[in-house]
Parts: sequence; structure tokens; C-alpha cells
Amino acid sequence: MIVTCPQCKQETRLYFRTKDFNRKITQDIFHYYRCSSCKLIFLSPIPQDLGKYYPNNYYPIPSSIDDLAKTAEYERYKIDIVRQFTSGGRLLEIGPAYGSFLYLAKQSGFDAEAIEMDANCCMFIREIIGAKVIQSNDPSEALKSAENYNAIALWHVIEHLPDPWKTLEAISCKLHPGGILVIAAPNPEAFQFRMLGRFWPHVDAPRHLELIPQSLLTKKMQSLGLKTVWSTTTDVGTLGWNTFGWEYFFGNFTNLRYIKTGLALMGRILSILLGPIERMKGLGSAYTVVYQREK
Repeated sequence: MIVTCPQCKQETRLYFRTKDFNRKITQDIFHYYRCSSCKLIFLSPIPQDLGKYYPNNYYPIPSSIDDLAKTAEYERYKIDIVRQFTSGGRLLEIGPAYGSFLYLAKQSGFDAEAIEMDANCCMFIREIIGAKVIQSNDPSEALKSAENYNAIALWHVIEHLPDPWKTLEAISCKLHPGGILVIAAPNPEAFQFRMLGRFWPHVDAPRHLELIPQSLLTKKMQSLGLKTVWSTTTDVGTLGWNTFGWEYFFGNFTNLRYIKTGLALMGRILSILLGPIERMKGLGSAYTVVYQREK
């Protein structure tokens, strides 16, 4: 079967078939295509009922602000990245879940806001964190009424968007001169993906709709007037995703709790052994890249 690439509109052939190995919500088969021109990997067709693949426990909301503060410490590297390029001003996070990074941004002096689709997460952000939040599953539409920002961040969100390219275009219009856009996403050039293929946990069918090569993302942002000022595949977050990938790959072979725990431990050990390879430039399971609008 041949479909049209959503980015460059070239005819594209099937790359692989896979299942929901991570959450096992369905036994349906999902089809991913890889464009021979721009190298984008994408799911087609996109399920019309995507919401059913996000169970109620997908966002484990903290019980209190103290619990949030403890959880947020694991994400401190994110605000450290942002503060390398801007020290304050208006910050928007798209897809914050319950808002760990948003909380840290607010604590660091940013005027922090969010666009989030989950109603319970929006309530937590609004009432507990005290940040402005727009509830929407269409960031590009929500951005139309927004003012400009000094920083916009998408931490492993862009791969979930049905039309990430439209969202990127909307974002590019909402950055102040010198403003930054931070994107972290699964890396389709990763060593793990080369080894595991359709079983790679970061395919996460059908929730991950597009796996975008960093080179393609950068080309798009350049066309929108943003330049790359920093990128990595070895930040703290990516190192964690490396471990996650191996643990889930082995753990996904069974639903039996104790066996799953043992297999996940095997994955963790393998992650340690393969760490030197995955720390090589461009081979980590995710990339984090910072773009800046010219001043």
C-alpha cells in the first residue's frame, strides 16, 4: 500500500506493522510508513478515537503540591536547559501533563502558562500550581489567541500531535525576537530503533503518530526563521529514555508481574552494557534541541 507523506507529500511505502506493545489496550495492527524523501516515519491511518489509547492513569496526578515538588526534581534538567538561553519572561509549555516542568519554571521566575488536553491535569495546574492553562487538543488553534512568549517547550509531545507541522508554524509566530523553542522527541536515528525496529518501545503505537528525524525538524524550523543553538542526544532525559527502552522491550514480553520485573531488570543491565554506544553522537533514544528566533 502507498500513502502520501504528511510533510513532503511524496508517495510513501509501508515501513512496518506493529501493535500496542507498551499498554496492550488493543490487539489492533498499526501501519507505519517511512518517506524515502524526507525520512519521516508516520502512522497511517490515524485512529479517529485516539483518546481511548490514553487510559485514565496515563497522567498520574500528584496528591499534593509537596508530592509535585518531589517529582519535579527529576525534571530539573529541563529548566536548567531553558535557563541557558533565557532567564525569565513568558513561558509556554504545550502538553505539560500535570505540570512538573511548569512548576519548576514558575519557581524559577517565569510567567508560566500551558496548553493541555486533559481536564484533570488542567484543573491541577490551575488550582495547585497556580498557572494559566488552556484546555485544548489543538495547540495550533489555541495559540491563535495567545500573546508572544520568550520560551515555548514541548517535552515529548510533538510525536503525539496529529499535525505537528501546523503547530510548529503557529509556534514560530508566537516567539519574541531572541525567544527560544525547546523540543524533545524520540530519535528515529537511535541505536535502539536500529536494533529493535517495530518492537522499539518508543514507537509506542498508536500514541506516537510521527517519529521526526532531527534533521527534518531543523529544516522546517529554519524555513520558519529559527536557528539551532543547542542540541544533544545525551542529556539526562535521553539517558533515562535509553534505559526505559531496554526495560520495556524485555518487560513487554509478558503480563506476569514477577517475570516482567525480572525481564525489566535484564533490560536495565543491557542498558548499562550498551551505554557507551548509546552515548555516541546521534544514537540516543531521544534528542533535545533548542531553536531561537533571530533577534
